[in-house]
Amino acid sequence: MAQHDTIRTAAGARASEIDAGLRAHMNKVYGTMSVGMLITALAAWAISGLAVTTDPSAAAAQLPNGEMLTGFGSAIYLSPLRWVVMLAPLAFIFLGWGALLRKAPAAGVQLGFFAFAALIGLSLSSIFLVFTSFSIAQTFVVTAIAFAGLSLWGYTTKKDISGWGSFLIMGVIGLIVAMIVNIFLQSPAMMFAISAIGVLIFAGLTAFYTQEIKNTYVAHAAQGDQEWLDKAAYDGALLLYISFLNMFQFLLMFMGQQE
Repeated sequence: MAQHDTIRTAAGARASEIDAGLRAHMNKVYGTMSVGMLITALAAWAISGLAVTTDPSAAAAQLPNGEMLTGFGSAIYLSPLRWVVMLAPLAFIFLGWGALLRKAPAAGVQLGFFAFAALIGLSLSSIFLVFTSFSIAQTFVVTAIAFAGLSLWGYTTKKDISGWGSFLIMGVIGLIVAMIVNIFLQSPAMMFAISAIGVLIFAGLTAFYTQEIKNTYVAHAAQGDQEWLDKAAYDGALLLYISFLNMFQFLLMFMGQQE
């Protein structure tokens, strides 16, 4: 009986240790993601400020809405360089992130994530030229509230939603194809549908990724490989960051008021 109580006590202590570790792990995920979002916001705001001017003599180009661009703004928004700015984050995700996770130490992975967040700020900076600051801030708050609720549900639900993953990723692929097609069609109705579907897909991915991050930690916590767990936290932060960012962009298409 004493031996049984000892085993039960040890099991309870181990479960309590894992719970505490999980909370610390999730705090690192959300904290890293939040710092990444702050870097993105500051980078986008600063770059947009460098890209525009109110002095006609310093303007290198003018947008249809009347915004005057500096030489720097003309280069990143109007010249062929804009394709590099748009595609660089995708290249980082598909070509660089996996290699970084495999080869770099945890500190290097964290630095890579923050560099990616700054790169997103560069590619996202044009929204300050298109939408009012108030509508950007309003959409960000709405996205943050929705994200928090979805992520909390993904963390606390007893329902296994691992089966959502393949379906949602297929949805993302379909969404990308539709967006490429609409570049040529320029259909407002199709853009509205893409935005609505995009919000739903990344809402689902927010809950799915949160549960996946939690389950991954619980499955590997007993191994005690802190370096691997740190990298997993940064990888989880990136997944949630991308979900948040896409929800924000698609919601901005609904809620954003143009300059």
